[in-house]
Amino acid sequence: MKVACIGGGPASLYFALLLKRARPTVEIDVFEQNRPDDTFGQGVVFSDETLGNFETADPQSYAAIRQSFVNWNDIETFYAGAKVVSTGHGFCGLSRVRLLQILHDRCRTVGVRLHFQHTVTDIDAVVQAHDLVVAADGVNSRVRERYAVSFRPSLDWRKCKFAWFGTDKEMRAFTFVFQPTQWGLFQVHAYPFQPGRGTWIVECREEVWRAAGLDTLDEVQSAAFCKEVFADHLQGQQLLINRSIWRTFPTIRCASWRHENVVLMGDAAHTAHFSIGSGTKLAMEDAIALAAAFERHGNDVRAALAAYEEARFVDVLKIQRAAQTSLEWFENSGRYQRQSPERFVFNLMTRSRKITWDNLRQRDPALVATVDAQVAREEGTTVAAGTAPPPPAFAPYRLRSLRLHNRVVVSPMCQYSATDGVPNDWHLVHLGARATGGAALVFTEMTNVSPEGRITPGCTGIWNETQMLAWRRIVEFVHRNTAAKIGLQLAHAGRKGSCSRPWEGDRPLDRGGWQTLGPSALPFSPGNPAPKAMDRGDLDLVREQFVRGARLCEQAGFDTIELHMAHGYLLSSFLSPLSNLRTDDFGGTLASRARFPLEVFRAVRAVWPASKPLVVRISATDWLGDRGFTPDEAVQFARWLLDDGCDLLDVSTAGNSPESKPEYGRMYQVPFAERIKYEVGIPVMTVGGIAGIDHANTVIGAGRADLCAIARAHLADPYLTLRAAKEYGVRDFPWPPQYLAAKG
Repeated sequence: MKVACIGGGPASLYFALLLKRARPTVEIDVFEQNRPDDTFGQGVVFSDETLGNFETADPQSYAAIRQSFVNWNDIETFYAGAKVVSTGHGFCGLSRVRLLQILHDRCRTVGVRLHFQHTVTDIDAVVQAHDLVVAADGVNSRVRERYAVSFRPSLDWRKCKFAWFGTDKEMRAFTFVFQPTQWGLFQVHAYPFQPGRGTWIVECREEVWRAAGLDTLDEVQSAAFCKEVFADHLQGQQLLINRSIWRTFPTIRCASWRHENVVLMGDAAHTAHFSIGSGTKLAMEDAIALAAAFERHGNDVRAALAAYEEARFVDVLKIQRAAQTSLEWFENSGRYQRQSPERFVFNLMTRSRKITWDNLRQRDPALVATVDAQVAREEGTTVAAGTAPPPPAFAPYRLRSLRLHNRVVVSPMCQYSATDGVPNDWHLVHLGARATGGAALVFTEMTNVSPEGRITPGCTGIWNETQMLAWRRIVEFVHRNTAAKIGLQLAHAGRKGSCSRPWEGDRPLDRGGWQTLGPSALPFSPGNPAPKAMDRGDLDLVREQFVRGARLCEQAGFDTIELHMAHGYLLSSFLSPLSNLRTDDFGGTLASRARFPLEVFRAVRAVWPASKPLVVRISATDWLGDRGFTPDEAVQFARWLLDDGCDLLDVSTAGNSPESKPEYGRMYQVPFAERIKYEVGIPVMTVGGIAGIDHANTVIGAGRADLCAIARAHLADPYLTLRAAKEYGVRDFPWPPQYLAAKG
């Protein structure tokens, strides 16, 4: 078997070493266009977990790598004139040159042939002459470009510029520096990799880079500029250059990593932002997985490549998502510059969503205690003398006259169990249990303003007095027996209505259905009937139905209303160009698409008591790029709602089209809420992938949202918040007197 590795970085070298070590008869050639001691960058970083993988794969190279390490546990952040240290993280680093030297030596020892200053110009010829071609030729991979039809790459060029310097400043920790300047914010990612040497990456947004004139400076001049900007932190030490040119980071993804006998590894296949230090880790773990695939499949190249991709694809995707979240955090770090140092560092530490409040408390309890105390001071938590402040999710919150004793909200969850729109004992028990369970605010399910506004015949409504009185019974139970407040989600299903219950097929009704409404006569999916395109009379009628519903909510005693403008229901469908194809005053531009939802909002705000807050839920993106409703449009719509008197925006995503492809994961919708909070200045509630109080502590502690709405976790555990209050030792938490025996 003949193998060619194009590119002489860690991915190629490590794979060649592992395969040759396992199968000495395989002929392996590594082709590198640069000299043996050329390397661009300074040092590499690994975590303790990654090192364990290296030790198993090749103990000899692991031992040599280990001997060259510098180790540290701390992360030092310099921000707003303060230095905040977090400990307990476990990193190690070494020179990239030294890593390559170790791999060169090991490859030669086992018989891998290394060819330096050798550029592969005829890719097709190499592919034809070898049984396997490993393309690890980096971000600008020519192999990936040559077979792009198979690899189907996407390159997302990001918003920041960065330059990779070295420094002779002695460092003993991962170091972040945030330096405001007259041109904007500059930030540093730095770490040691050998005694007296460290990596010093300078990053800023492209508009800041241009404003500072860095687009006109050469490598030496750029180093001098950055040395001046960070003079207080470098303390007279030097910035070292090594092809330290300014670059833009591309997030590279490929739909597949294989083409016949060609396979991509490392940056050629996928990139992960340097802020999580995973580039070399990913490359070498790719090599481990590819070598293992050939151990299982022998000379069956195609089977081995398929197994490699299957083994690595999801794990890499997870790391890329974490890296992308981290990347976007640094792109937007300027928005957090008014945070206190403690909360800013907590925000920084939890930016990728892989580290949470609980996790960080295990690593660095002192830092988390400091953060909790700062959150308590800023959020108005009363802390008795000599006692620890509660976790962030237990801070109180106020909207107009609505006072919440914590930040946990039970998200609206349809139960499809009503008769003629009337809630019954199921709803009393469902909502009563969750109010008893400690959440500060409980929302009803999506409750509709007319019979034709329901999703299913089992949906609740609030269009008549019978329904209002049934809701009043539930509201009075919550107020009489718990410390929770209760709100109603007021809605109209629009074109997604007239369907059976989920457990009855979740499809258009065969009998007993009704004419649905929409901005355009466009069905939600091919299986759904077309809605009626609403005329002016329909718009007026539906607006007044919302007004009637709001008045009935006040009679029932609800503490707040949430207008449902999300998930593809009627008001949401007006906002999205995927569902709104109108050419009149209610379609086309965002201002026109928003006209009817804003008209409904103003009408409800006019009749809803001024002392009570009015909430709106939106879908901040259709997850279909510019084809659908976009995050930029969500920001503008939020501004209009704020101007019209909206008190809180509940930020969700998707629902307007079955084509949407959300990127699910833990707390996956938080960034959309966070952006609106900081760019618009409106309080936000976030929802989506919030698994419990640990996630809520993380979100609230970092200042990413003001409230956390939790849905599915509350279905599994109505007493989620009460249980957490006991676990975390929250004093003065309002337990129902009937349950005090469990408090301990």
